[in-house]
Amino acid sequence: MSVLNHKIDFAVLVSVNMANSNGDPLNGNRPRTDYNGYGEISDVCIKRKIRNRLQDLGQRIFVQSDDRCDDGFKSLSDRASKTLPKTKDREEYARLACEQWMDVRTFGQVFAFKTDSVSVGVRGPVSIHQAVSVSPIEINSIQITKSVNSETSDKRSSDTMGTKHMVRFGLYVIKGSINVQLAEKSGFTEEDAALIKECLRTLFENDASSARPEGSMEVCQVYWWEHNCAVGQYSSAKVHRSLKITAKDGVEIPSSADDYCIALEELPGLSCEIIDGI
Repeated sequence: MSVLNHKIDFAVLVSVNMANSNGDPLNGNRPRTDYNGYGEISDVCIKRKIRNRLQDLGQRIFVQSDDRCDDGFKSLSDRASKTLPKTKDREEYARLACEQWMDVRTFGQVFAFKTDSVSVGVRGPVSIHQAVSVSPIEINSIQITKSVNSETSDKRSSDTMGTKHMVRFGLYVIKGSINVQLAEKSGFTEEDAALIKECLRTLFENDASSARPEGSMEVCQVYWWEHNCAVGQYSSAKVHRSLKITAKDGVEIPSSADDYCIALEELPGLSCEIIDGI
């Protein structure tokens, strides 16, 4: 496998329809928004979904969800100390960790646990912005009740009230890049980049829940730019700006991705692969 030797930029269009794209625990789990009403999905949430997809594709993952644990370890400390050999050489420790787990060589990781005698930080080559909706979003809320007994009792327990929040519709843009210099340090390969592209295309597979029913979150398109050099022919900011999304004339409140005009500005010498979601 060859280490990645050219910069990559990418953008992903995601439509959300009557789903909680990313709840904010400090705001009653309402979908995240900024002060202007634009929807947000945190980069941590996106990386979690990519890790889950990598796991589905058979890759070894260091930061696993409890419900997806596939190696029996109950903590990151156990996974690190019982998998990696003991060494005080930080570079060797980082190299072994990157070889062992794909998410470490992709996103990086800090290894600083009480049981280890070494503290190591790994910087990953894949950086992802938080996703932001193209237009302000409207949030619908409904009240729900639990009307069954959780514990055995002669008396029926009182109903428990709750609230569900959903984005009525939103078109979000995820932006990211893959840095060659950091790829060389972590051992991130061209094959790894192809796996990341596939994960982005299938981002919401096996991700359905009560808050995100099957089909309510969809990858519309993935835009994938591969530069011809390590530093890139253009800055990531300029590449991402070349994707222009505006509401069609006469559309005040978009209700689907078809309500937007999506245009790609040509950057001389740099082609873009456009991949439809599943």
